[in-house]
Amino acid sequence: MPVKPKISFENLEVAFASKSNGELKKMYYIFATMNSNLAVSLGIKLADLAFSLKLPINGIMKSTMFGHFCGGESIEDCQKTVNKLAEFGVKTILDYSVEGKGDEASFEATKKEILRTIERSAGDDNIPFAVFKVTGLGDYSIMTKLQEGKTLSDQERADFERLEKRVDELCAAAHQVGTKVLIDAEDSWYQDIVDGLVYKAMEKYNTKTCVVYNTYQMYRHDMLQRLKDAHRAAQEKGYFLGAKLVRGAYMEKERERAAKKGYQSPIQPDKGSTDRDYNAALKYCMENIDSIALVSGSHNEDSNLMLTELIAAKGLDEKDDRVYFAQLYGMSDNISFNLADAGYNVVKYVPYGPVEKVMPYLSRRAEENTSVSGQSSREFELIKKEMNRRKGK
Repeated sequence: MPVKPKISFENLEVAFASKSNGELKKMYYIFATMNSNLAVSLGIKLADLAFSLKLPINGIMKSTMFGHFCGGESIEDCQKTVNKLAEFGVKTILDYSVEGKGDEASFEATKKEILRTIERSAGDDNIPFAVFKVTGLGDYSIMTKLQEGKTLSDQERADFERLEKRVDELCAAAHQVGTKVLIDAEDSWYQDIVDGLVYKAMEKYNTKTCVVYNTYQMYRHDMLQRLKDAHRAAQEKGYFLGAKLVRGAYMEKERERAAKKGYQSPIQPDKGSTDRDYNAALKYCMENIDSIALVSGSHNEDSNLMLTELIAAKGLDEKDDRVYFAQLYGMSDNISFNLADAGYNVVKYVPYGPVEKVMPYLSRRAEENTSVSGQSSREFELIKKEMNRRKGK
């Protein structure tokens, strides 16, 4: 019988060891605000208005939302965060979180910045992954047309070929410098095209080890089967499958589009179904760990605990490079820091970019925290408990 790992996500001393009393107090006010839908909505509108009026609010943002959820405005700015996380055994993914203008110049600029993150991660054990979204490199409307089976114009075909080239260039760069690259999931109406680009890169660069990872959103009712199909195809073609599992982040958008266009929603009927498929996907990946490399991107305590048990049951070392836990910077420190303290591979997504240009990301993060059942409340309660613990109450 395998021994169950001894880990508790209630160990607040470990969870908040990296935070000073002042930092903890700042977190308290941030999550107190995020506990209120009205405050979040009003705050986003006021920040957008201030930026549109060119008001000097960068300092305010850096001392509040931006400073809590982002590492800085540039790769160099993030070094302090990278070092701080590393002190506690937590690694970093530099996540360029600027949404481009949707033209060729912005796509090329994004590619160059992602290349910089890949070069920065080379040889640095504290930055084991790079990450990018395919929509940062090319027009999603062209991918949508392709998935719908429509014929592209000559210009659209040329644009798509440039997109293909950019994706390959980034994956090739990661392969060359010996790092790994995570490719984010996108909307269902062009995800098939994203998948095609990712699997083409896997076939090319994942023959000896896992370099390229695709992302599987388990809030889609077909995703568990898609994961299994991808694994079977990888085995047939002789490459490793890189799988990052997430629950998903575009649920309302997906349902609204399905209702508007009159097709079956790809979204699970309820959260329980998503949780069931997420955990089933974890089990499937661990059962096939000799041919799958796994990144579990989850803020769900039960799923994270289950993965530690699967690692133990499989007899793997906690530091086995084929299994990583991932959370977002500024969230779920009780999970990340306790896992790292117990010796597991843990990475934090650390977003960065100019304050004004990262606002769309921050707005979504705030809205997601208020919409995810209990997430902000859970964070807020843990922070209050730690403040009381430090006061000796």
